[in-house]
Amino acid sequence: MPRRTLAQLYRSEFSAYNLTKFRQDLLAGLTVAAVALPLALAFGVASGATAAAGLVTAIIAGLVIGALSGAPYQISGPTGAMSAILIVLVSRYGLQGIWAAGLLSGFLLLVIGLLKLGRFIAFIPSSVITGFTSGIALIIFIGQIDNFLGVHTPETETALQKLLGYFQGGFTPNWQVLVIGLVVIALMLFWPKKWDRVLPASLLGIIAATLAAAASGWELEQIGAIPQTLLLEQRFNPLAFDWSQLPALLPPTITITALGAVESLLCGAVAANMTGIRLQANQELVGQGIGNMLLPFFGGVPATAAIARSSVGIKSGGQTRLTSIIHALGLLLSMFLLAPLMARIPLAALAGVLMVTAWRMNEWHAIRFMFSHRFKTDIAAFLITMLATISLDLTQAILIGSLLAGAIFLNRIASLEVEISRVDPERLRQHGVQAANACEHIQVAFVTGPLFFAATGVFGEALAKLGPTHTLILSMRGVPLVDTAGIEAIRRLHETIAAQGGTLMFAGVHKSVMNMLERGGLVDEIGARHFFWSSDRAILAAQELPCAFCAGQR
Repeated sequence: MPRRTLAQLYRSEFSAYNLTKFRQDLLAGLTVAAVALPLALAFGVASGATAAAGLVTAIIAGLVIGALSGAPYQISGPTGAMSAILIVLVSRYGLQGIWAAGLLSGFLLLVIGLLKLGRFIAFIPSSVITGFTSGIALIIFIGQIDNFLGVHTPETETALQKLLGYFQGGFTPNWQVLVIGLVVIALMLFWPKKWDRVLPASLLGIIAATLAAAASGWELEQIGAIPQTLLLEQRFNPLAFDWSQLPALLPPTITITALGAVESLLCGAVAANMTGIRLQANQELVGQGIGNMLLPFFGGVPATAAIARSSVGIKSGGQTRLTSIIHALGLLLSMFLLAPLMARIPLAALAGVLMVTAWRMNEWHAIRFMFSHRFKTDIAAFLITMLATISLDLTQAILIGSLLAGAIFLNRIASLEVEISRVDPERLRQHGVQAANACEHIQVAFVTGPLFFAATGVFGEALAKLGPTHTLILSMRGVPLVDTAGIEAIRRLHETIAAQGGTLMFAGVHKSVMNMLERGGLVDEIGARHFFWSSDRAILAAQELPCAFCAGQR
């Protein structure tokens, strides 16, 4: 499908827009707002910021990114994956540092989108993404154990260190806090799905937990005051920020950028399968970039497209990007009407929401598929990425995942196959060549796979022991590409065969491969007359050449 501009996307969405479609968008937007409200509050706290920051992020992202997104179904806001990264980074760089990194990452996303480089994000293997997602889920879950138990354990550098610290004891759980968290988890797990569309389980859990805490008179840690404004008092101030810290912020900036791009495009891929409408990846990144550049100035945290909220919008009948905008307006209305009530929500209730959300974040179907079919390479990539995510700095985890992705890619495409066979006399007789005149020293090497630097070793080993060869025909119909290392490997083969008095011929060479051979000088060196459309034609041409081996036998 061709790329489409934002104006073309708007014309496609709204060309036949009517009151019926608006009603669908309105209902879907309000439904998404009900789902997004508890998640926005929870992810704001989980990010190391405030519940208000999460709410502002959802509103601004829903309005700005929703209006500029690459598809009608994308709904953006604070997410679990991003909050897991931010909670670690906030402890190191503070909120001002994270806002600066968010601003820079928004700029990078904008540049990636404008340069139309969005398709390269899709090159990351699914096993690496699944491992990173599971690692993020573990970070979120582990990060909420304190709030779930009502304790305060020492801060650590990694989630794994935090988890191991719980086994050392030294704390006493607060049973009142524990009860509140369990109420939320129970409701989210056992609330009937058919009722979830009317009243989302996460919202019900928070309402029930807040009422229970108020009725019991228990003194529990609460969210605290929710400012009734989009312009939070705590927000990015370029004049107050120490710009000498900028070099130190580059790693977290790259981390936020990579996660924002991957999560947004993955959300688009999932939603595209549900709707049949393709995501315009570069336009999506432009929207994400502009939105994330604005968010720090309002006090919001970095946002990405959210699969859960986008799926709810689609299932609720959303037709256009107005679903995202209406959801944002619904959240804005709740900020002004429900702020006093939201301030009394126990942190334990948010912990319950985040723990269940973390469990559901895992791509269980993909994990079961890998392990049930015993895909060893994918399983190893999944486990390594997941362990790196919870035990190392998240920037390092992304780097390891990217290197692992490259290694998996090279391993899979470097599976070059070379099958060598001598010419069958019966095949020659079908073309009118008499058996007495048939040369037995013609061999055909059927090459399948890309001939590039990682595959030249296999190519050289397969052709190292040809034996007496009058003509070797490389059938390259199965070779989609050749690089300079592949050209050098062919050149060495040509020199070896020529030194023995033989000839190297080619059959079925793709146009792109032929262009590379021409640029590398091989066509002139070997001779254009030795390139044929099919191996049969090459074999017949080889029969016309004098064979020193056959002459010796006679």
